[in-house]
Amino acid sequence: MATNAIDQTRRMLSLVTYLRERPGARVEDVARAFGITTDELISDLHVLPMCGTSFRGGDLLDIDTDGERIWWHNADAVGSSTGEPLRLAADEATALLVAARAVATLPGLRESDREALQRATAKIEAAAGESAGASSRLSVIFESEGGVFADVDRAIAERRRLWIRYYSPTRDTLTEREIDPIRLFAVGHTYVEAWCRLSEAHRTFRLDRVAEIRLLDEPSDPPPVELRDLSEGLVQPSAEDPQVVIEVGPGGRWVAEYYPHDSAEELPEGGLRITLRAPDPASLRRLALRLGRDGRIISPRELADSARDAARAALAAYGD
Repeated sequence: MATNAIDQTRRMLSLVTYLRERPGARVEDVARAFGITTDELISDLHVLPMCGTSFRGGDLLDIDTDGERIWWHNADAVGSSTGEPLRLAADEATALLVAARAVATLPGLRESDREALQRATAKIEAAAGESAGASSRLSVIFESEGGVFADVDRAIAERRRLWIRYYSPTRDTLTEREIDPIRLFAVGHTYVEAWCRLSEAHRTFRLDRVAEIRLLDEPSDPPPVELRDLSEGLVQPSAEDPQVVIEVGPGGRWVAEYYPHDSAEELPEGGLRITLRAPDPASLRRLALRLGRDGRIISPRELADSARDAARAALAAYGD
């Protein structure tokens, strides 16, 4: 079953209470209790130490694991009834209230979640007193990706299909398609993994490339697929793969976003010199053809010559 961002947040909040009551709990037992894999649990445990009542020393959750058991070293000091009551500094209260009000305006947010957020905001305002005044003079407007995220998150929660207009930088085209969303994840950018009804295949879409989105009434029904392990990134080239160097102009800078690379050196007039690895360098010949005047392969020399010959042949065929 796919897990969305809100479900994961709820799980992690429950995890804090669960671990407080079970010092030294076994990793396998906790994962089984929450219906997740041990890898997912370990991932959650890597996030929890960044949470707490503030970012001052001693206020963050001191939770770690040896792979078999989970230990919470400061459970009595953080958030317990015997600890110090939570107090928000003026800047903390302002940041929290501004963020809460901005999230409450997101399109696609479930009404129950919006109401809960508004109740929590009112309580923070009452507790903050005069410190809350500054937040009323500030506002945040999310870019379109925020609205797309909310719609995708809602579609996953309600198991509904989505219609999207999606931009593909490799083809420089917008396509319309219906997708059955499976999960949201972030690897540098935020993506939705889905079953695409246009290509009838498992696909990944970057949210900031979704030009338009609509929540459909049709139920989402993706076929069973094995989700990839994304702990090492979206694409995982090997250090043993051959190295390829590509130079692109301003119109080809998207290559550095789309392809994992070892380095991207700035060139005059907005270009980039990109060094990357590919198990089959010949597969990048097609990339060189797509780039046209916006880029060229520098090395290996054989690949550069091959791409140049392919471009000449394409031009000759076009001339005929």
